Amino acid sequence: MPDDRIIPPHGGYRKLLSYQKSEIVYDATLFFTRRFYSRRDRTVDQMVQAARSGKQNIIEGSMASGTSKETELKLTNVARASLEELLADYQDFLRVNGLPEWDSQHPYALRLRALNRQPNANYETFRKGIEHENPEICANVIIGLVKVCCYLLDRQLQSIEREFLNKAASASA
Repeated sequence: MPDDRIIPPHGGYRKLLSYQKSEIVYDATLFFTRRFYSRRDRTVDQMVQAARSGKQNIIEGSMASGTSKETELKLTNVARASLEELLADYQDFLRVNGLPEWDSQHPYALRLRALNRQPNANYETFRKGIEHENPEICANVIIGLVKVCCYLLDRQLQSIEREFLNKAASASA
């Protein structure tokens, strides 16, 4: 039976892994900034807004997908850019505090990778690392989560771009 709706189904962002990870990143960033920065530090607002922008633009892009693949693509790209900005803030935190960023073979990075593969992973899955007393562990766990989110958004952007180009090609044919 054909779908007679003018606006195709859209939304469903809660099912997107990129959204699920971005929600963890947002919550983790709130915890991290409250713990390691003074409330008056402008960095707090910048980091929280970047984390929020990542999450919220995934929502907006998903909701716009029914009427405009171009808008979905743009908003998803804004989410990706916001998370890249946030990643740099965490890397700056490590650098200015003389703490190392873990490479991909670090034992804790390998553990984080395994946790990221768990179905239905949420904040609780990563709480020990996010709320660890050692700031090196906290920052690196969140960096790992941000990188996973960026990877997922890169794949999502490729998929949206293919859909956009296919729709444009169909329209001009």
